[in-house]
Amino acid sequence: MTTVNIHEAKTHLSRLLERVSKGERIVISKAGQPIADLVPHRSAPVTIGGLKGQLTYDDSTFDVDVDIQRMFYGDDADAPA
Repeated sequence: MTTVNIHEAKTHLSRLLERVSKGERIVISKAGQPIADLVPHRSAPVTIGGLKGQLTYDDSTFDVDVDIQRMFYGDDADAPA
């Protein structure tokens, strides 16, 4: 792990990012206090349908909520459109 000050980080950002891309961790400090970490990016896998079979709902899930309608449209929200 390497620590650099803000000025050095701004001046040598490309070099620092190259080092980070190779797995190094770099701490950016201000007045000797760490304020940020440069670490290699780790992409998170995206799973589509990951909760399939674990969630259930019925058609009432899509019904209009009268309270929410009132918040947007006032007391006349009870009247059908």
